[in-house]
This record gives sequence, structure tokens and C-alpha cells, in this order.
Amino acid sequence: MSQNPLLDFSDLPRFDAIKPEHITPALDVLLADARAAIDAVVAAGGDSWDAVVEPLTDATEKLGRAWGVVGHLNGVVGNTEGLREAYNAEIPRISAFFTELGQNLDLFARFKAVAANPEFAAASAAQKKVIENDLRDFRLAGAELPDAQKARFAELSSRLAELSNQFSQHVMDATDGFSLYIEDAAELAGIPEDTLAMYAAMAEADGQPGKYKLGLQFPLLFPVLQYADNRALREKLYEANAKRASEFGPVEQDNGLLIREKLKLAAEEAQLLGFADYAELSLYTKMAESPKQVIDFLRDLARRAKPYAEQDRAELEAFARDELGLDALQAWDISYASEKLRVARYAFSEHEVKQYFPEPKVLQGLFGVVGTLYGVRFAERQVAAWHPDVRYFEIFQGDTLLGGFYLDLYARDGKRPGAWMDDVRGRRRKGGEVQTPVAYLVCNFSRPVGDKPAYFTHDEVITLFHECGHGLHHLLTRIEVAGVAGISGVEWDAVELPSQFMENFCWEWDVLQGMTAHSESGQPLPRELYDKMIAAKNFQSGMQMVRQLEFSLFDMQLYTAGNPDSVDWLALLEQVRDEVAVNRPPAYNRFPNSFSHIFGGGYAAGYYSYKWAEVLSADAYAAFEEAGGANPQVGRQFWDEILAVGGSRPALESFRAFRGRDPEIDALLRHSGMAPEAA
Repeated sequence: MSQNPLLDFSDLPRFDAIKPEHITPALDVLLADARAAIDAVVAAGGDSWDAVVEPLTDATEKLGRAWGVVGHLNGVVGNTEGLREAYNAEIPRISAFFTELGQNLDLFARFKAVAANPEFAAASAAQKKVIENDLRDFRLAGAELPDAQKARFAELSSRLAELSNQFSQHVMDATDGFSLYIEDAAELAGIPEDTLAMYAAMAEADGQPGKYKLGLQFPLLFPVLQYADNRALREKLYEANAKRASEFGPVEQDNGLLIREKLKLAAEEAQLLGFADYAELSLYTKMAESPKQVIDFLRDLARRAKPYAEQDRAELEAFARDELGLDALQAWDISYASEKLRVARYAFSEHEVKQYFPEPKVLQGLFGVVGTLYGVRFAERQVAAWHPDVRYFEIFQGDTLLGGFYLDLYARDGKRPGAWMDDVRGRRRKGGEVQTPVAYLVCNFSRPVGDKPAYFTHDEVITLFHECGHGLHHLLTRIEVAGVAGISGVEWDAVELPSQFMENFCWEWDVLQGMTAHSESGQPLPRELYDKMIAAKNFQSGMQMVRQLEFSLFDMQLYTAGNPDSVDWLALLEQVRDEVAVNRPPAYNRFPNSFSHIFGGGYAAGYYSYKWAEVLSADAYAAFEEAGGANPQVGRQFWDEILAVGGSRPALESFRAFRGRDPEIDALLRHSGMAPEAA
């Protein structure tokens, strides 16, 4: 077993050595070690931090790190032979262990004893928060349930974990499973030349030289929807994307049955714990206090945003009719007509802007902003990774290493869609040494073609800054207690604050000057084009906001909808659209079947978090606006009061410490071009 790379915790994961056959033997060892540690803690009967929390953290951290590596590989190279099967096979065992851990009454008693120990009054705020969270989590894991209900709770937890994984895999397989090869370039009229070169290179890589490969991965799909003059082609790809993982495709990829089962089991799990529904359970550990508070918040935003959205839609319909000859604006026309309207109104296209954002300059600009804000520097290091495209960077303050992160930017087969940050390991003091945190930053951007670097759209640049914000939350923590260091222990509806906050710097003139260079001239973004971008910043912001509110209201109402056996989620979604939407998709659209955030990820009854945290992030960024931009003094305060403290105190307390007051919605409305109403 000494040769098993998943059992080597001396440094970074040995991605070049990990094979599917290592997974089960490594977990055998780690699960046995963790159970032995639990038994030892219980048998010792201690009531101190060092006797209870530290040995348990040692054992479970190793298990979590190894399983995290396996889960990460499943997400980024999930089509590797044997990997998916090995990962799927172990989900029930891992779920069973953590349920067993959470339901262990003897261990629960040890944590209660730590809390009751008079000496614990002198513990750090971070240690007290860990114990508070752990006592809560024992109850949420069913520790106080009768034995029969404990067993059922364990079954539910295991099956829900399996369903989330299956849902995501079906979306990945349905996305990767569609491809369309075009022979005649005339069918692709309107699509930019560099995108056509990417399509041609991908077709050639598939053994189809002289053709163009289209697909449903975002860098392949969106240029067709945005630029292709061929309306029938836009409709074909839109329809294929809208029907992913549904009854219209291979039966083994249909997520409909999984949604039904997940809703039923989530409701049962919540009721076992004494909650009215899953939404109440979800919110128990978040900032928001109740589903009603969330729904009221979302509806208030919708009331403010919908008039702007209706105006956006009316303008787009008129333009499409009068200038493009589209009498009926269909779902597959919206991105195309919007881009044409943007060009007509603001005299620039997204593709024109894209030519100024080569990957090397974007990274240079990103690192420059972070360096200005926090006085840190970045250095690349050569390490083993899961794909040749992946890079690794370390962050230093002076000569002190703060942490590191893997950067995996490009879309490819076998990689789940979207963009995300995850942790490899957290910051933690171990004796006299501090373990530095490490993160993954993963995107799905267009890859380089030929000898040119990758070029990013401005939206992709914003996405990169967003994920970096999550990463900085994890990497710049000063907390040395594992359970609340970095992103650990942060309320889910506050976790988007540092990420959304970072997006704002993508609009600052000084920042863009340092991160742009034209593909031919090498010149930075000109002021004239920047001014047009700023003028267009809130282009269709009303439509964009009500779209997010549609998703958020659907999510929250779905998990409070009553009997999950009978809820018709497509009808519910239509009701939500009646209330807030201005763009209606065709009847065949099966958006819920690929809504991985709430069925395959951690956002069930929590998708509202994006808008909730956007209130916080916009208000936080307003402090920098008041100081003239990327101000190091304000940056230091943001680091001290938000990033450094991690989950060691409630997020609202951290916000108040930074801003000196409670959050206000005005900045979000102003940034969205929706001035707050007069009192």
C-alpha cells in the first residue's frame, strides 16, 4: 500500500500516478483508519480539543482529501476507462461512513463534553465555531433519531449522493454525445473566422478533415446561437441542447426519473429531521431565515426588474422584426438578434472585444489586480496534473507561501460543463507547522488553435475572475482550524460574495489596460471601445436578471411544493415564468433535466444564493468605488474582515465589520442599471 499514490499526503496529489485500481484499496485503508480513530476518541473519554477534535480531524481529513481527488478526476476526465465505474462503486461506502460518523451518539457525547468543559471558554473563536457547527451537524445527520429512523436516514443520504452523481454524469454524457459535422462553410456564415478554425481543428482531430465540428459544449454551441446567420442551424443546436438528458434522448440518460426520486427522498430526509420540507432544511445552515423570506426577496427583485426586462424584450422584438426580418422572435433567435442589436446600438461586437483578451495577458491582468489589492504575488510551478493543459500557481506574500491552485481552463470531452472552484486541501495548523491551502479552478473556455494563444470573450474573463474570487477566499484565509478555514463553514448564501466581488474589476479601465493586447496589433483595449463596453454594460440587464430570478424561484418553490409524488415541475416552471419571465422557451425545452446546480450540485433550495450574495458583493465593491477603484487599503480591509476569517464567524458579522453597517440593495440595482426607487 505504500505504493498507492492516493495514500501519499506528503505534498500535492500525484495525478500522474493515480489509476482507477488505486481507489478501492486506498479507501479500504483510510476508512479503517478513520473508524479506528473514532473508536479511540470514544474509548479515551476525553473532553478537550486536543483529545477529541484533533485526532478526528487527522483521520477524516486524509479520507476527505483522497476522496476529493477521486471526485475531481471524475469531473475533469470522467470518461477515463474504469474511473467512472470505480468512483460510482465507492459513493455508497463513503456516504455510509459520513452518515455513520454523524449519527455516532458516543462521539456526539464527546463533542458535547468539549463544549461543556470550563477550559473551553478560553478557546479561540474559530474553535468555538467548529464545535458549534459540529453539534448542529450531528443533529442534522440524524444522531438523535431512533435507531430505525437512523437506518432509513442513512439509506436516504447514500441514495441522494448517488442520484446527484448520476444526474451530473447524464448531463455530461448527453452534452458530449451530440456532434454535428458540417462540410459546406456557407452553412456557417456569420460565425467568426477564429471560431471556424477551432471547429475545423476539432473535426480534423476526430478524423473528419475538411469539415467543421459543432457540439453542445459551450465554446462550440454559443457561437452558433450568437453569430450563425443560418436560422435552421441555430434551431437545430438549440433544440439538441434544450432536450439534453430528457425523454427525447437515450433512455439511460433521462434525468426525469432521477428528479422525481430526488425530490421524494429529499422531502423524506427533511421530515425525518423535523422540517416541513427540504427548503427549510437547506436554509437551516444559511443566512436566510425561511423559504418565505427568500421568495419575498426574489419577488421584490422581480418587481423592480421586470419592467426593464419587458422593455428589453420589446426593443429586441422590434429590432428583429424591422432589421432582421424575424416576425416571431424564437428562443434560438434571442442571442443572435441580441448580438446584432448590440452592434447596431453600440457599434461593437463581442467578437471584436474578444480579440483583445489573449490568455497570457488576461492571467497577467488577473494576477496584477490581486497583487494590487492584497500585496501578494504569483509564481508558476511545474507539478503533475491530470491533463497537459493544466497549470499550477503558488501565491506568496513576500517570501511566505500562502497557497497554490491548479488552473484548468479549456473545454474537452469527459469534462463536466460549467466553471467551478473546489479545494484540494485546507489551511490547518499541525503542531508547529501550517498546512497551506490548495484549490482547483476549472473553466470550459475555447482552447488555443494552432500557434496562437486562447482568446477569451469578456464574459469568459468575468467567469475567470469569479472563480479566482472563490479561490482567494480559500487561499487567503488566516484561520488555522480546518473546519472554518477558507470556504469551510461559510454559509452557502454568502459563499458567492468574494467571487461576485471580483467580477467588478473586469470593468475597470486601469485593469483592462493591463490585461489586453489585440491579436494582430498587440495594442491594449482602446478607450473608445472601452467606453462602448461601459455604455453596453447593462445591455439587456433586465432580461438577464429575471432569467436568474426564474431559476431561483423555480428552485425554492420546487422544494416547498408539497407532495413530491405529484408535483409537475414543468408546470411549476411555467407558473414561475408567468410571474417573472419575458422570454418563453418552446414546449419541448427540458431545462430542469440539465439543471445540475440543484439536482447534481450543492444548490438545492439554494440557487437564490447568487442573487442574495450579489447584494453583498455589489455593496462591498461600492466601498472600492468610493475609494477610486482597486485600492490597496480597502483591499487590505476586505482581506482582513472577509477573506481572512473564513467561516470562523457568521458572514453577516464579517460584512458588517468590513462595511460598518448591514448590506443594502442600492448598489446592486445601480450596477444593474436599475436606479433604486425614490422613498
